Amino acid sequence: MSRIRFANRAGVQLTGNLERPPNGEFRATALFAHCFTCGRDIRAAREISRALAEAGFALLRFDFTGLGESEGEFADTTFSSNLDDLEDAAHYLTKTLAPPQLLVGHSLGGTAVLAVAERLASVRAITTIAAPSSPTNVLKHFDHQLDEIRAAGSAEVILGGRSFRIRHDFVEDAHSHDIEQRLGNLHRALLVLHSPLDPTVSIEHAQRIFAAARHPKSFISLDRADHLLSRPADATP
Repeated sequence: MSRIRFANRAGVQLTGNLERPPNGEFRATALFAHCFTCGRDIRAAREISRALAEAGFALLRFDFTGLGESEGEFADTTFSSNLDDLEDAAHYLTKTLAPPQLLVGHSLGGTAVLAVAERLASVRAITTIAAPSSPTNVLKHFDHQLDEIRAAGSAEVILGGRSFRIRHDFVEDAHSHDIEQRLGNLHRALLVLHSPLDPTVSIEHAQRIFAAARHPKSFISLDRADHLLSRPADATP
């Protein structure tokens, strides 16, 4: 595993890790998108990346703008800017190794890989893990402050015990994306992974994603897993 840095289209330096198979030879490349306000080093991201590397994939996982070790301000980001970061990461992977053929996304990262796939002609398959069918799902975590955000333009919200500034632009942008409509034109193999007991993103979101997508597609229930796949057994094969 190597630590890498690359500049996105705004000139912001993003930090990631490039996982390779143990023998150094890869059969395909993949890109991993982490969950909302998380980072590339969350357990699920680490374990899934390592498992894919052992299966022969070279995989890039990185911190979105303003999170983890990446530069920039989280308050300036939106769902759309996350898509731009993913596209820029794909371009880095293309220049460094090969164009990504697989996209993997956890939670809002799963929603993001569904949305960005149409920009990446090399992508042949997508896997979502505990993904909402719309980016607006994250707004429920601070719905009691939406009026304040609209009136003042921004507000400090607590997510996972940490403080983040959310701007009105973030809220408006989340409403501008119709993921289910895009799924009808996806034309990529899709694997949907979701726990029926997920209290953060309900199983209905997975059902909507699966119903909207065309074949080839598959759905796997993660049984008793929680949203963050915090048990090691849930994040590894």
